[in-house]
Amino acid sequence: MIEVQNLKKTYYVKGVGKTVANNISLTFPTGKSVGLFGRNGAGKSTLLRMIAGVEDPDDGSIVSDGTISWPVGFSGSFHRELTGAQNTRFVARVYGVDTDELVRYVEDFANLGPHFHAPFRTYSSGMRSRLAFGVSMGIKFDTYLVDEVTSVGDAAFRKRSTGLLRQRIGESAAIVVSHSMHLMRELCDAGVVLINGHAQWFDDVDEAISTHEDAMNGIQPSWSI
Repeated sequence: MIEVQNLKKTYYVKGVGKTVANNISLTFPTGKSVGLFGRNGAGKSTLLRMIAGVEDPDDGSIVSDGTISWPVGFSGSFHRELTGAQNTRFVARVYGVDTDELVRYVEDFANLGPHFHAPFRTYSSGMRSRLAFGVSMGIKFDTYLVDEVTSVGDAAFRKRSTGLLRQRIGESAAIVVSHSMHLMRELCDAGVVLINGHAQWFDDVDEAISTHEDAMNGIQPSWSI
């Protein structure tokens, strides 16, 4: 279970504040797959990063009784001078998993060929995402944080990624961000809609999608004002 308590977050661009979390409190239950919905800039990715612990809130707290992944596909923590294989080994040591096993898994899944043994700084954005996705999926977590990773790579890689993601979500909980409503319906049991820094929980993912689509068409729910 993940408890988000009185979370606040505001960004400032040229002195103008943009609040993406205005005293948000939510409970993500154990074993649930939850979709995050909201227009671009609503704070979905920011909320994922705060839950992962890679970004701090301005105020409030996040507590969990299980292990949480970093946002699946996030490559920001990789060392640019280390190779893909070396970065994979480093992550394995940090999380206490078998290094050789994780390296074999990522090398096979990411399918980077000789680039797996080249410095990370030489990777294209797509290669970085493939490496990051492979490392994320190669480690068992109680909750996976997923942010649009199935849009990476060619059609064959996207198909493999989506299949593996379904498998992992079937075994663990997940918090998912995707622009594909079809995928969200397929993967998620419930939903959270983010509007104007406010968040609302929906037990029915279809109701969350309907509320999100209404908001995109200018119909604002009373709780978001």
